[in-house]
Amino acid sequence: MPVLARLRSRVFPVAGEPAKTLPPSLFNDYLETAVGDPQPPIPRDLTSGVCAAPGCDSGWVKPWKNRTRPIFEGRWGCSTRCIQRLVAAAVQRETGPGGDDTAYTPHRHRIPLGLVLLAQNWITHAQLQSALESQRANGHGRIGDWLVQICGIDPRLVTRALGMQWGCPVFTTEGLSPSTMALVMPKRFMVEFGLVPLRVAAGDQLYLASEDHIDSAAALAIEQMTALKVQTGLLDDARFAEARSAILAADAVPLTLETVTDVATLAGRITRLLEQKLPLSTRLVRIHQYYWLRIWLESGAFSRTGTLPSGTEDIHDFLFTLAKR
Repeated sequence: MPVLARLRSRVFPVAGEPAKTLPPSLFNDYLETAVGDPQPPIPRDLTSGVCAAPGCDSGWVKPWKNRTRPIFEGRWGCSTRCIQRLVAAAVQRETGPGGDDTAYTPHRHRIPLGLVLLAQNWITHAQLQSALESQRANGHGRIGDWLVQICGIDPRLVTRALGMQWGCPVFTTEGLSPSTMALVMPKRFMVEFGLVPLRVAAGDQLYLASEDHIDSAAALAIEQMTALKVQTGLLDDARFAEARSAILAADAVPLTLETVTDVATLAGRITRLLEQKLPLSTRLVRIHQYYWLRIWLESGAFSRTGTLPSGTEDIHDFLFTLAKR
């Protein structure tokens, strides 16, 4: 067998025959990423030199082609075409059944907050009626806010009732490090979706707080991006505002906002970014209408906690939205 053919059979996968052409360790990775894993992990010991794009039939890589970068979600592509295949599959995964431009609409719990407060004997029927009348007369505001404003209810009781309503804990801001939490996600998410990362506990659990609801979709995406287990909970209004202000004042990962016409254009744009930046690691997730791409340019950009950044250097965030039709 010619030398080139032997090298090809040992190093490069042949479409339709992964078990015969990949070593066992790489074959397992191939199965996880190409067959059924919806969100492949970001490995620290990245394996390069073997194209991970399904259907790649290229046995020859140009001598000047970088065999270690770019890495997209733990996988390397041998050509622009193969990289775009990997990216397009990830974009399709994140688009999912919700469509291309699903707007954010917070889920409203079925059990009215007033009934929860009544059940705990924290308010009276007269207080609830007064708050409801004020809400209807003004046409805006949360019932909890009116109970605090009109009836003098302790805001902490309202937050505790919300925790019962959502079945989640009420957090404190103890141990908050604004400079660290500012690196978790783009500040736009904190402002637009009412999210505040509070701290990392037990080495692998990220506490994510909201004021009055639980955003499960955002929590899942942040969990996938950070490789940490996200624990969701609530903060009372005063502590939430204080924590968010402190985090917003800290330095964050550099951010670029872009609008693209459709998902095909998005896949092409991400592919070009990968070839320009040559990142060591990349992750794409979707939070409501935003496609969030984070790229790590050097190994020093990783901290020792999940995939959280160590600082603001050698890392970049991109937020893509689809143009309104």
